[in-house]
Amino acid sequence: MTVALASWGSFHVGGRPFEISGKPVREVTLSPGGMPVRIDPNGTYLAGAMYAQYMIPAERRGRFPLLFWHGGGLTGACFETTPGGREGWQNFFLRRGWATYVSDAVERGRSGFSIFPDIFPGEPPFTPLENPWQRFRVGDGHYDNAAPLPGNLLPADHWLDFVRQVVPHFTATDDFILDAYLALLDRVGPSILLVHSQAGFFGWRAAEERPALVKALILLEPAATGEPAKINVLTSIPQLVLYGDYIEQDPRWPAIRARGVAFAEEIRAAGGFIDIIDLPERGMRGNSHMIMMDRNSDEVAALIHSWLVARYLWA
Repeated sequence: MTVALASWGSFHVGGRPFEISGKPVREVTLSPGGMPVRIDPNGTYLAGAMYAQYMIPAERRGRFPLLFWHGGGLTGACFETTPGGREGWQNFFLRRGWATYVSDAVERGRSGFSIFPDIFPGEPPFTPLENPWQRFRVGDGHYDNAAPLPGNLLPADHWLDFVRQVVPHFTATDDFILDAYLALLDRVGPSILLVHSQAGFFGWRAAEERPALVKALILLEPAATGEPAKINVLTSIPQLVLYGDYIEQDPRWPAIRARGVAFAEEIRAAGGFIDIIDLPERGMRGNSHMIMMDRNSDEVAALIHSWLVARYLWA
């Protein structure tokens, strides 16, 4: 099925100037056989800008655009295409009439990064191939000599296709990232946030800072919560929290899930509307942490779409 687009493009938002001084001037050869270039690193830098790509369908049915925010060590590519080449959630929702915005957070992908540790604190950690294999609940042991967890739905036969898109990320740039997401909301206007893992923190925090602009919040296995002191602000926003499989047998995820559920329950106790769904209890077994890339990703997307329709956010 083809999709007619009214517009398709990209832009950058956010960022602020920083002054750097006291560094030595260097000569750098930028290409093999080229002439050395004198590089003076002192001066003004623009740091903290963020890339976003939008696709607006010709026939819009979603009342508000969907903003896709990825997790740690990833970029917006995880919403574009699944390992093995199936269409991702960007296309799934676009085909149903939703305007979509897929972004690369500050210091990831096409947003680039800035000089460190002068502007971005510290340095980004790098992870070997088996780290996400274990941490994202795909399998135990080493990725190339261990079978995936029984019934796991992340395409293990395309594991290298997945890790090719994994990127390092800084651990102390949350303020930069949140500022850029708020700038995106300010530019796009009222929106629905669909956030994953690390971006759970940014989704809840952005909703606390811009409650009038967040019309619904969908959280895929949020890795952190918002500020408890601002929880009352979240009660006006319908929210959906989803968790996948294999959580109880993982050394980290029971505690992560418990914190997320406790925060969600606080929102509910304060008078908010929030649904918490464990996919295995709905008969959807085998989901890794990368729910939007698992083999049943369309089934989960359909569940989210139905939830949005029930909230009168689609016509």
